[in-house]
Amino acid sequence: MSRSKQSLGLWLMFVGSLLSTSAVAADHGFDPGVFRRWVDMRVGKGEPIYWYAIGTVYTYPDGKPVLRMEGIDAARLERSLSNATEAHQVSRKTFVYRDIDTGAILREWQGKPLPPIAYPYQYITYTLRGTELETWVEQGAGVRKQRIGPENDIVARRIGNTLAFSAPLFLDIPMPSGARLQSFEHYDFFDHGDAKGVNKPYQISWLRFGDLPAGLGKGVMHMVTWRVDRYADLPASIREYLESDARLWLEPPKDIAEIRRLQQ
Repeated sequence: MSRSKQSLGLWLMFVGSLLSTSAVAADHGFDPGVFRRWVDMRVGKGEPIYWYAIGTVYTYPDGKPVLRMEGIDAARLERSLSNATEAHQVSRKTFVYRDIDTGAILREWQGKPLPPIAYPYQYITYTLRGTELETWVEQGAGVRKQRIGPENDIVARRIGNTLAFSAPLFLDIPMPSGARLQSFEHYDFFDHGDAKGVNKPYQISWLRFGDLPAGLGKGVMHMVTWRVDRYADLPASIREYLESDARLWLEPPKDIAEIRRLQQ
């Protein structure tokens, strides 16, 4: 075989390898069955569900733990808008900072305000498009209302009888001050619904790197989260906070009409 034919053959093999790799990379692992499992896990079938989270805030690069975190994401499926290939989530979430040693809720840190993270609502649309899950997120009100998307980075993987959903999130959002909120977050959802003997079959691991509150500089936040299907089964520590300081978050929004009111 001539050298030119050998070169052509190698080139075609290289191109074929690239095409094969691209085809694999483009498959995000979703199909109608996986999409339904994602929706059932993430937002339930219409009744309120609660994702309870606990975690730690670390400074960077020394890795010193400085704060605890605790909170919930309360969600429900908006049935009137959802179908076999599209689902609509109405939810809200709040997280408080607690003392690293005593667990007491902190309102400030070294003289600087330390308010809770609080979203009065989030409205998320999930759409199945081939093997991808497309998401749109609406949040904020008035002139600060945002519609973020479309995002299609969530990848579904089967690990034995577990479904793992990995969702990277790269944020670069302009703030009213003129600065930009820049951070990296990563969510790993685990659906152990087909596994026997798992008490809390729906779980999340969440990691964030970016600016910390109260002038703490760059740092890392990490939380582990699991789904609770009844408000009464949430730990007393978070119920006490919600019932005394954050009653809006006792349950998710009722419907899309409530979302539209909150957006005004």
